[in-house]
Amino acid sequence: MQTFTMVLEEIWTSLFMWFFYALIPCLLTDEVAILPAPQNLSVLSTNMKHLLMWSPVTVPGETVYYSVEYQGEYESLYTSHIWIPSSWCSLTEGPECDVTDDITATVPYNLRVRATVGSQTSAWSILKHPFNRNSTILTPPGMEITKDGFHLVIELEDLGPQFEFLVAYWRREPGAEEHVKMVRSGGIPVHLETMEPGAAYCVKAQTFVKAIGRYSTFSQTECVEVQGEAIPLVLALFAFVGFMLILVVVPLFVWKMGRLLQYSCCPVVVLPDTLKITNSPQKLISCRREEVDACATAVMSPEELLRAWIS
Repeated sequence: MQTFTMVLEEIWTSLFMWFFYALIPCLLTDEVAILPAPQNLSVLSTNMKHLLMWSPVTVPGETVYYSVEYQGEYESLYTSHIWIPSSWCSLTEGPECDVTDDITATVPYNLRVRATVGSQTSAWSILKHPFNRNSTILTPPGMEITKDGFHLVIELEDLGPQFEFLVAYWRREPGAEEHVKMVRSGGIPVHLETMEPGAAYCVKAQTFVKAIGRYSTFSQTECVEVQGEAIPLVLALFAFVGFMLILVVVPLFVWKMGRLLQYSCCPVVVLPDTLKITNSPQKLISCRREEVDACATAVMSPEELLRAWIS
């Protein structure tokens, strides 16, 4: 009887311990993650656009939200317990996050993500290898080559303020010199060269990001040709020369004809020097008789003086 009692007590003790250990997770629901953590974290980075991606967590009948945090080089080395929430990915629904605005320096970044359903959260999943933006994939820029009359014009894809473009262009002929031009921004038509009639010109371009010091490969070469434009060019040149001649010759001709008409119809009468009065009239009137005679003598010609002396 005593043995049976001891066995019964052991059974009750075992049941109690089993119940106690089974109850502990329920009591600690708020602190223990019951959701699976996101898996397969990776970063897809193209042309300085960085996208953190992961496998979605599935909970039947529930919407799963995700939160993303990051650590820069300083936080990783000196304050490893501090994680910074991503600018755009706090409780986002999709299994991806654009962390471009968070990656602001060319240093390694740690990234982590967790899932949330209601008040339940998963454990954090951390990107296996830190991400550095200098590993981004740079692609050749999209470009449009056009001709505006005889002007070779290029318009490049606008990839953002960090991008510059190196454009190479040349005349398509043996031994042609290749010219290079740096274009500071995309989305704006840029004049490259004035083309010659009947010639073909080729262009290619590559992107350059100063922040990481890297170039993309060159784009496919595109060529344009000006055909049948020589006669219009000559005509335009003659028209310009004719216009300039008209602009200069016609005003000169009108001025010259005006001067001729002025001299023909309204000649200028010039008074002889002998009739010019050098002294004021008032002074001549106030002269005495002797002074008047002297003044008259002063203005007589040599022939008149001779006749006056003989008489």
